[in-house]
Amino acid sequence: MLDSRYLRENLDDVCEQLKKRGYKLEIKKIQDLEKKRKTLQTETQELQSNRNKRSKEIGISKAAGKNITEMTTQMEKLNQDLEIKKTQLKDIQKELQQLYDYIPNLPHESVPDGVTEADNLQVRQWGEIQKFDFKIKDHVELGEKLELMDFATAAKISGTRFVVLKGKLAQLQRALIQFMIDLHTNIHSYQEVYVPYLVNKNSLYGTGNLPKFYNDLFHISELNYSLIPTAEVPVTNLVREAILESQDLPLRYVAHTPCFRSEVGSYGKDMHGMIRHHQFEKVELVQIVTPESSYGILEELTSHAEAVLQKLNLPYRVIALCAGELGFASSKTYDLEVWLPGQNNYREISSCSNFEAFQARRMQARWRNPQTGNPELVHTLNGSGLAVGRTLIAIMENYQTKDGSIHIPEVLWGYMGGTKIIEKL
Repeated sequence: MLDSRYLRENLDDVCEQLKKRGYKLEIKKIQDLEKKRKTLQTETQELQSNRNKRSKEIGISKAAGKNITEMTTQMEKLNQDLEIKKTQLKDIQKELQQLYDYIPNLPHESVPDGVTEADNLQVRQWGEIQKFDFKIKDHVELGEKLELMDFATAAKISGTRFVVLKGKLAQLQRALIQFMIDLHTNIHSYQEVYVPYLVNKNSLYGTGNLPKFYNDLFHISELNYSLIPTAEVPVTNLVREAILESQDLPLRYVAHTPCFRSEVGSYGKDMHGMIRHHQFEKVELVQIVTPESSYGILEELTSHAEAVLQKLNLPYRVIALCAGELGFASSKTYDLEVWLPGQNNYREISSCSNFEAFQARRMQARWRNPQTGNPELVHTLNGSGLAVGRTLIAIMENYQTKDGSIHIPEVLWGYMGGTKIIEKL
C-alpha cells in the first residue's frame, strides 16, 4: 500500500509513475473523496469540540442548581448530529481505503520502461545450452516412460493440474528441497522456519494478496482460512505489527512449503505437464531490511537463487522486468528463467522482488531508527530459491540420455543415497 499522505500530496507525479505500469489512477475520484473527507473531518471535529464545551456548561449549570432540560435536549441533538457525521466520515474513509488497496506499488527508477514481456531486459546469462545428438523428450514423456510420473492417477484422485511422483523422481524432488535448504542456511546464512500453510485474511492483506487476488486463492470459508499461494505470506507476516531493533536487521528467513493456487485466468497458458499446477513445492527466501540497504540486498538475494542453478549446472538467464510486468506489490523484480530443452525455451523458475515499504505499511512492520529513536517502516524482499517442481523438470530435460534415463547432478548424489542415474527398472 502506498503512503496515503504522499499519494494525496503528489497525485500528478504518482499518476505518471503508475502510467509506466499501464495503471490509470482515478485522480478525479480520489480528489472528490478527499474533499468530502476533509469537510466531514472538520465538521466532526467542530461538533466534538462543541459537545465538550456544552458538556462542561451542563455540569456547571447542574452544580449551580439551574434547570438543564433545554440544555440536555440540545446536547442530545448535538450527539445525534455527531454520530451521523462520524458514520459519514467512516464511510468515506472506507471508500478511500478500498480505492487505495487496489493501487499497485510505484516502480523503482531503475526499472525498464515498457508494458509487455517483450520490453523486459536481459541482465545476464549463465551456462552452456547442451546440444543433444538425439531427439529431445520433454519431462512428461521422460517421466511417463520411466513410470515415475503419473498425471492420470492424479486426475482421478483430484482433477487436472496435479501429479503423482513415484520412486526416484519423488526422491529427487525431496533431495532438491533438502539441498536448497542446506545451501541457504549453511552458506547464505538464512534461518529456516516452519510456518502454517493456512493463513487468515490479515496475513494475505499484509503481503498484498487481498483484496486484489481473492480469486487466485483457495479459501476455506467456514474457517476463515486460505491456503497459502507461497511461503512469502506466512514468512513475511512473522514481523507484522512488530518494532524491530536495528541490530537485528537484516532478518533472513528460508522456508519450504507446498503452495496452492487456483490459477484462474491462466487456462491454456503453460498447461503442459508440471509447469503450472494447483499444488507445487517451493523453497522461499524472505529478507526484512532497512530502507537504505534494500536494493543492494535485492542483488544479493537474487545471487542466492542463482547459486542453486549454478551448483546444479542448469543454464539460465536473469531478466529485469519492465514496469508493466511488475507484480502488484513489487517496486523492482528480477526473474530467473531456466533453460528447458523440451520446450526449446527459457521458463521462469524464480522471481526476486523488492517491495520497499508497500507490504510493511499494510502489516505495520517497523524498525527503530537509532539516529532518531523513532519507529520507521522496514523494506521487505522475497524470492524463490527455487520453485522445486520446475527445478525437477529442468534436471530431467537437461540431464536426459538417449534411452530416456536421467543423470543426477553431482551435487545431489549424497542426497540421493548414492544414486547417480534414474533409469527404468
